[in-house]
Amino acid sequence: MQNLAHHDIEKSQAQSIETVIEMRGVSTRFGEHVVHSDINLKINRAEIFAIIGGSGSGKSTLLREMILLQLPNSGSINILGINLTDISEKNALALRKRWGVMFQHGGLFGALTVKENVGLPLREHTTLSDAQIDAIAEQKLIMTGLKLEVGAQYPSELSGGMLKRASLARALALEPELLFLDEPTAGLDPISAAGVDELVVQLRDQFGLTIIMITHDLDLLWQVADRVAVLSDGRVQAVDSMLGLSSSNIDSVKAFFDGPRGRSAREQSALQAIKINDHLKDSSSKLK
Repeated sequence: MQNLAHHDIEKSQAQSIETVIEMRGVSTRFGEHVVHSDINLKINRAEIFAIIGGSGSGKSTLLREMILLQLPNSGSINILGINLTDISEKNALALRKRWGVMFQHGGLFGALTVKENVGLPLREHTTLSDAQIDAIAEQKLIMTGLKLEVGAQYPSELSGGMLKRASLARALALEPELLFLDEPTAGLDPISAAGVDELVVQLRDQFGLTIIMITHDLDLLWQVADRVAVLSDGRVQAVDSMLGLSSSNIDSVKAFFDGPRGRSAREQSALQAIKINDHLKDSSSKLK
């Protein structure tokens, strides 16, 4: 009976999973250079999904294809039920309103204040009044851990961590369903990076956001990622949790965990395994 009940729970969970991004046979070339070959991925609603790979693995190209900055040579990308192949300008505009993007270097306009930058998507895509836009911009600043007075500053006056948060606030301006993060902790000191880690999880947990990130930050991956796709040699080599990937026998995946940063990852893996084991023991003792 216990096994049957467990099976029913698993079946119910499987039925409740909603795929919000699906790539099928995506291939990309730049001239003779093959960037991707037959990429297949599914990303589920409200999960934090990371894409990793070495320099030149094409992870940034994959992100650009997901946010309609370029199209693959072949294959299909379906986002929120809409196929990006031959999408009309009208539908593309409507779809872009349903996601937010935080670019690696912030992407804020230097001539605008932080609050003006955050409010810019609202001015472009809504008919809200200036007062309403300012109020929403201030709300997003607070949501991302910034003080209201930061809104009057210019991007050049902000620290790296504050710049990332301001960029994130702008990405959240239109209440998106999907959030794309390009190297969200790149260039940050450990304390600022840890703050971004916490904020990413908080946004997913509180607002049910689906978060897709490109990163090489192992600490970030251990702290926030539900699943991780490893790109190498133009293909997806593996998709798993960090714990699963850390024990993989695939050479290209193992290489990711080698070196100084890999040692930190292995320590995280060991701690994670101990926590899971302790949790299982505790659950088992309660059943007796």
